Order: sequence, then C-alpha cells, then structure tokens
Amino acid sequence: MDQFKQIQTFVAVAQKGSISAVAATEGLVPAVIGRRLDALETRLGVKLLLRSTRRISLTPEGSVFLEDCQRILLELEQAEASLAADKARVSGHLKLTAPAGYGRKHVAPLVPAFIARHPQVSVALDLSDRVVDLINEGFDCAVRVGDFPDSSLVSVKLAHNRRLVVGAPAYFARYGRPQHPNDLQGHQCLGFGPSGTQQRGWLFTVGKKIQTFKINGTLECTDTSVLTQWAREGHGLAWRSEWEVAADLEQGSLISVLDEFTAPDNGVYVVFPERKHLPMRVRAWVDFLKQQLSTTQVLTKGHS
Repeated sequence: MDQFKQIQTFVAVAQKGSISAVAATEGLVPAVIGRRLDALETRLGVKLLLRSTRRISLTPEGSVFLEDCQRILLELEQAEASLAADKARVSGHLKLTAPAGYGRKHVAPLVPAFIARHPQVSVALDLSDRVVDLINEGFDCAVRVGDFPDSSLVSVKLAHNRRLVVGAPAYFARYGRPQHPNDLQGHQCLGFGPSGTQQRGWLFTVGKKIQTFKINGTLECTDTSVLTQWAREGHGLAWRSEWEVAADLEQGSLISVLDEFTAPDNGVYVVFPERKHLPMRVRAWVDFLKQQLSTTQVLTKGHS
C-alpha cells in the first residue's frame, strides 16, 4: 500500500474525527480507510488512533506524529505550488543555436527584445553553420534553414526561404546571362565548400520536376557572407537564399537570373527535442519566433 496515501488518510481522519466522513469524501467504503490506518500502524509499530463505534481520538504518539505529518504535507503543497508558479513563469536559461548568416541577420536582433519581454530569462546564442546535436550538446532549440533528417526533433516552420542565382551587373556584362541551368557549366559558380555545392550541384525546377545541375568554379568558401561579397564584386555567380541578397537585389548591386527555374523554397524552421513537458521558456521563445518570423512574412523586403 502506498505509504504516502496512508499518511494522507491518517491526517484526514484525525482532522475530521471520522472514518466514514473520509471514506465518503474519497468515494470509498469505510473498510478501505480502516485498512490504510491498520497498515500504517503496523508499519510504524505504534498505535496512532483509538477507535470506537462512537469516536476517534489520538494517542500521545499519534498527536506528535500528526504534527509532523501536517508539516510535511504543508511543505509538499507549498513545493508543488512553487513549481506550478515557476512553470507558469517564463524563467531560466535558454541555450540556442542558429546558422551564422541567418542568425546574425534575423535571430540575434530578436534576442534583446525577447529578454526585455521576459527579464527572468538568460540566453546563450551559438551562431554556427554546423548542425549541432541538440540533445547531446545541451541545446534547447535551434533555428535551421532547409531540410533536416533528424525525425526525433519537433519542427515548426517560421518563414519561407527561396534560393536564387545572383551575379553582379559587371559579371553579366562580361560573361552574359545563363538562360537555362545547363548553361551554368560555362560560368564561374561560387561554391559553398569545401567542395559542397560543386559535388551536390544546385537545385532547379525544370519541366515541373526538381533537378540537380552540376556547377563549375574555382572559388569556394564556407562563409556564406563571403560568397555574397564575391558575387557582389563580380567574381562569379552565387546560389544564395533570398533573405541574404534582398538588399543587393533592391539596390541593383546583384541581379537574379534563372528565376523561372527557381526550386521550391526549403523553409526556415525552429526545431527542439520532443518533450512531454516543454519548459515555458522554450515555448515562449518558439512562440516569439513564430510571431516575428511568421510564414506570411516576406523576407525579400529585408525584415530582421
């Protein structure tokens, strides 16, 4: 029999002075309550209650034990109430990660506003293009651009992410514009490396099907901002997310080509480990990101 239930029953009977009253409260027959009390006294080896057909009274040992039990139950009730209050309050430490480029432009600017809204939260933001192991590395959640294979994570879409082939006016003046993805073989394509996009190719929609087209080029970099800068300087064509080059497109320092072949967007997501009880601070951060970077938001206008 549950020891804690025995103690709860003992306190209730002592306070009400009636086994029948406690049984009625719990929807049980009095015999069940009596068995709990018998089991408690047997386990402790002490007589706690003097029971008769008319009344119930405490033994001296029962009086002392009742005081201790009432204190313990009160402390437990207060602990549960405190935990419930903490659960309802957004507090604690958040360990977040996001891709370097997208994180600098769209995630980092939101963190101070989130802290202002929830001053009892502290945040550590890791900006890296590597895919971190959220569970083993202790991260609460991550913002990720594109598809991800880990089905153990919960994902929430935040925004669209269209990818464009862009180049500088000077580059097109010298080498001309590709008219079809096949034409990329004759152009200097800037690869996100090392050797990543050169090996995998760039994705386009041709004949209603998504196809991969191999590219050629002599320049690669693992920093996406460098690739954009190289394209801006006329060193080649870059395959960049629209949010990265929106300002350049608007200013005319970069021009997009092959737009009619653009592949479907791969999306921006916030992902987090699947948990039965998600901490309020994580839930609040996810809701805040959804509000600021909703799927209806047009990233091509340079929102941050």
